Amino acid sequence: MNVGFAGTPEFARVALAKLIAAGYPVHLVLTQPDRPAGRGMKLQASPVKQLAQQHGIPVLQPVSLKKGEEAEHALLALKTAVHGQALDVLIVAAYGLILPQTVLDAPRLGCLNIHGSLLPRWRGAAPIQRCIEAGDAETGVCIMQMEAGLDTGPVRLWRALPIEHTDTTTTLHDKLAELGGDLLVEALDSLQAATLPLVPQPEVGVTYAEKITKAEGVINWHRSAVELQRTLRAFDPFPGANTTWGGEPLKCFDPETVALAGLMGKPGEVLSVDSAGIEVQCGQGVLRIRTLQKAGSKRQPAQQVAQALGLQAGNQLSESASN
Repeated sequence: MNVGFAGTPEFARVALAKLIAAGYPVHLVLTQPDRPAGRGMKLQASPVKQLAQQHGIPVLQPVSLKKGEEAEHALLALKTAVHGQALDVLIVAAYGLILPQTVLDAPRLGCLNIHGSLLPRWRGAAPIQRCIEAGDAETGVCIMQMEAGLDTGPVRLWRALPIEHTDTTTTLHDKLAELGGDLLVEALDSLQAATLPLVPQPEVGVTYAEKITKAEGVINWHRSAVELQRTLRAFDPFPGANTTWGGEPLKCFDPETVALAGLMGKPGEVLSVDSAGIEVQCGQGVLRIRTLQKAGSKRQPAQQVAQALGLQAGNQLSESASN
C-alpha cells in the first residue's frame, strides 16, 4: 500500500509517525508553508514537515491546491509519486487546505481523513474544543472516506473515547492524536485486505464545530459555573478564557465547580482567595480557578497572582478589558 500524507500540526505528526513505524511507505507529504513563530517570529517548519525531513520523505508546501502553478505541481506529484504511478491512498489529518475534486480523485483509492469526533457530530474546524464546551460525555476518532462536502464522507472505521471531567483541549487532543494514529494503521491494514467497511453517515445528529475566535474567550460571569468550567477547559490553551482586574487581563485555567448553596455574591465577585485558588460567583453556582496567567507571564497558582495584584474577596472581576 503506497501512501501519501497531508497534514500540518502535532495531531497530524503523531499519525505520520505511527504510519512510518508500521512500515507503510510514505512517498509524498503535503503540509502548510512555513510560518513565523516564537518571539523572534522566524519561519518555522510544521511538525509534519520536520518529521518528513527526518525520514527523507519529499515535501510539498503549496499555498493552495485549487489553482496556480503550485497546485498543478502537487496534483502531478500525487499522480506520479510511485515510480510514475499514482498513490494508492492519500491520508489527510488537520491539513488546513481544502482538497478539490481533482486531488480527491488522484489516488487510486481516494483520500482518507482522520477526524477527531464521532461523525456526524462536530463536523468542521474545532471538534475537540466544541465537544468539551458542549459537555459531551464522549468523543472519538473517525477514519472517513473524503468527498467534496465538509466532513460528509462515509466512515470507514471509528473508535469512541470518554471525555474526563478534567480534560482540556490539550489533554484530549493528545489522547485523540494517539487514537487517530492507531486507528489509521488499523484502517490501512483492513483496506489492504479489502475488509474495510464503508458506512454512510446518518442524516440525523449533524452538528458543526465552528472555528474558535479570540472574542469567545471573554468570560461572561453571568453564565453558570458548570458552563464556564467546560468553557475554560475547552479554551485551554487557545484562546484562553480571560477576565480583567484593575485593568490587568487575566487568563483563567484549571477550573472546578464548588458546591455552595445560594447566591453568595454578584456574578464576577471574588468570594475567597486561598491556597486552593480563587472562588468566583457565577450566574448560577461558584467557580474555583486554580491557575491564573498575567499578560506576558507564565501560568502561576491563582493565590500567588491574586496576592501580587491585590485581588481579594469582595473584588469584582470584569467581563472584558473595556468594562
